Parts: sequence; C-alpha cells; structure tokens
Amino acid sequence: MADGAVARFPADLALVILWTLTCIPFVLVPPLNATPVRIVLGLPLVLFLPGYALIALLFLRKTDLDAIERIALSFGLSIAVVPLIGLALNYTPFGIRLSPVLFSLAVVTIALALGACWRRRTVASGEAFAVEFRAAFSSLKESFAASETRLDRILSVLLVISILVAIGMVVYVIVTPKQGEKFTEFYILGPGGKADDYPTTLRVGEEGRVIIGIVNHEYTTVEYRLEVRLEDARLTNESFPLRHNETWERPFAFQPAVVGEDQKLAFWLFKAGANETEPYRSLHLWVDVKP
Repeated sequence: MADGAVARFPADLALVILWTLTCIPFVLVPPLNATPVRIVLGLPLVLFLPGYALIALLFLRKTDLDAIERIALSFGLSIAVVPLIGLALNYTPFGIRLSPVLFSLAVVTIALALGACWRRRTVASGEAFAVEFRAAFSSLKESFAASETRLDRILSVLLVISILVAIGMVVYVIVTPKQGEKFTEFYILGPGGKADDYPTTLRVGEEGRVIIGIVNHEYTTVEYRLEVRLEDARLTNESFPLRHNETWERPFAFQPAVVGEDQKLAFWLFKAGANETEPYRSLHLWVDVKP
C-alpha cells in the first residue's frame, strides 16, 4: 500500500453500495414496490451507478478525469453495461426477468465499487479521487457568505430553488406518467404457451388444454368474471380482481362429451360495472369432436 493511502472507505463508493442495497426491497417487496420511491431509487441504479463504479475502478486519480467527464462517462457506460447484463442473463436458465436482472445489476455494481475501493487504497491519499461531501457543503456555505450584496444572496437562493423545482418536476413526470388508453388484454394460447397448436380436433372424452390470459390496463383494480362454454354446456365460471398492469394466466382443460363438428368453445370475460349480460371481451375456438 502506498504511503498515506486512503484508510477509510470512500464516501462516494459507500453511497453507491448503500443506494444499490436500498433499491432492492423497494423494487421487490410489497407494498414498498408500489411507491414512487421505487422509481426514484431505480433510475440511478440503471442509468448511473454501474457506470460510476466502473469509472471509479478504472480511473483512480483526481487528475485522470474531471468531474464533468466522470459524470458523462458514468451515464454512457451504465447504458452500455446494463444491456450486456441482460444479454448474459438471456443465455442462463434465469432469463431476462425483474429479479434476476435486479440482483445481477446489484452484484455487478457492488463488485465494481468494492474493487474501486481496494484499488484506491494503493494510491496516495493526496492523489486518489474522492468526493468530499462535507467539504462541498462547506464550500457552498462559504460561497453564500461571500456574496457581496443582498441581491447576490437572493439570486443564489432563487437559483437553488429553481434547480430543486426542476428536479421535482422531472421526478413527478416520471412517477405519474400520462394515462393512456384503458383496455384489457384477453388471450388464449396453446398448451405450449404459444399462439398455435390449439386443440381443435378431439375425440369424445379426450382432454384438450389451452392457456387463458388476462392483463389489466384499466388504470384501476377491476373485478373480472370468466365464463367458458362448450356449446350450451358451461365449463367454468369464476370471478377474481386484478390490479392495474397485473397479469392473470392459468391453464384450462376441457373434455367434450358430444360428437359433432364445429362445436364452439367460447371464452367470455365480464367486467364489473359494465354490461353484465354481454361479455366485455370474448374469444372462441371451433372444435371438431370425433367418436
């Protein structure tokens, strides 16, 4: 270790690790993941922190990069690193899903931050890059105190307020997106989870299988009722609520009991508060039943 090496944990890297760990429960754990804090914490984790940790690992000294270059490269490298993590996950059994992506991103970011901390310890404290939050705050206070006139102080305060208002407006736009068209997705898939290989030809008593899916895009919790009929025979009738953007997907099995061609397997979706006599959404399959 170099003489006068940094002995304490760098404040900027400690903040990166703390921010990353704090983000995990706010993304995965109900009801925390339903609050705007999820977006406030998640956006920096995706767009800034991985790149910042990587830059900290590669460029150890104050003279390597100035502040503007570090910030710009942190955004750019984060945008490059995150898709690479997704690409790697695509070739694993985990796939590109929320939990694997979040944990992989957190592990990579924390590993880079720890590596940067270890490498900074090999650099003399006077040369190692560091973000001194306390010194920056003191400098800000001194700059206010050094203002020559009352007008300068007022303008400085107005500038700070304007920046805070601008940041607040950006956060508000992100956490309260404009409401789009209200609709409900209603679909049926074959037994393999794809839009093919439907059981359209069966024998009497043979079991046919499909997958029924519903996705709520109504911007509110909706009480749905699903009814499935094969000709005049009701096969199922169940009700359940779905929150906005929640998905309901279940396998459904049926066994025709009567021989006949072009028997209509109807899927009716009713929505509470709408016309209870007519389906809100409807789908059907034509099934040939052989002896």
